[in-house]
Amino acid sequence: MISLRTKMLSLAALPALLFGSVACTPLTEAGPSAGTGPGQSSAREAAAGSALEQLETLPVKGRAPKTGYDRDQFGPSWADVDHNGCDTRNDILARDLTAVIFKDGSKECVVASGTFADPYTGTTISFTRGNETSTAVQIDHIVALSDAWQKGAQQLSAEERRQLANDPLNLMAADGPANGAKSDSDAASWLPPNKAFRCEYVARQIAVKSRYQLWVTPPEHDAIAGVLSTCPDQPVADASPDAAAAVDIAPEVPESVVPESVPVYANCAAVKAAGAAPIRPGDAGWDPKFDGDGDGEGCTS
Repeated sequence: MISLRTKMLSLAALPALLFGSVACTPLTEAGPSAGTGPGQSSAREAAAGSALEQLETLPVKGRAPKTGYDRDQFGPSWADVDHNGCDTRNDILARDLTAVIFKDGSKECVVASGTFADPYTGTTISFTRGNETSTAVQIDHIVALSDAWQKGAQQLSAEERRQLANDPLNLMAADGPANGAKSDSDAASWLPPNKAFRCEYVARQIAVKSRYQLWVTPPEHDAIAGVLSTCPDQPVADASPDAAAAVDIAPEVPESVVPESVPVYANCAAVKAAGAAPIRPGDAGWDPKFDGDGDGEGCTS
């Protein structure tokens, strides 16, 4: 199978494509709530194969309680799901940035710098990894995990939730402040400031919710329909081959069959006690939690 690294690097020009060929007319000033109610007809009939048509296949019902939600319900943050030695954050940075330079000694895994054309704001960001700079570009879950939890993900298996959290279709590099402003909002309460990207954005949300059998609330449905009323021919978001099939999800291996030669460290104290510090992506026993400052090396202090 083609590795995630090979497929993602082939998408380095994705931001340019997003800005150069967005099949969407800018949203009017009516705002995200403008549109039609669930089951009502749009001004133009939804085209076959369009995101608007796919929207009408999603169940519409109320938000479930957030009770029991925890980020850990979706697996470890930025896990190396395809076992290529690189965590998901670096994989997405490598996919969405251009002019990427990798950190020396990281086996072309840790993104040290690059140029990012942010689709959320329409601005260009020069990314440099560091304690004070890494947060300028963050990785957004297009369908926020908390939102997913309240709209069906509670019924998914742990493995399905892990796939949802690491699916490239649901992940996009984004301007840090814009991502912070979004938080766990759905389309009824937040849309990208860059109106030219809104059609693509909600199409991705629809595709993710369709793939994982999640629902939308009535206000969310109306907000999405309002966006798509300006671009009724917006195609269904690409769920293959690069956007979604790029993740090669391996089944969870029961602890009883994990080879004893593979170290598992509970914390940095255990890493240091084993003489494995500093630990880096690709090293045996690596876990993204060891790299608290995002510099590509763990347990250095």
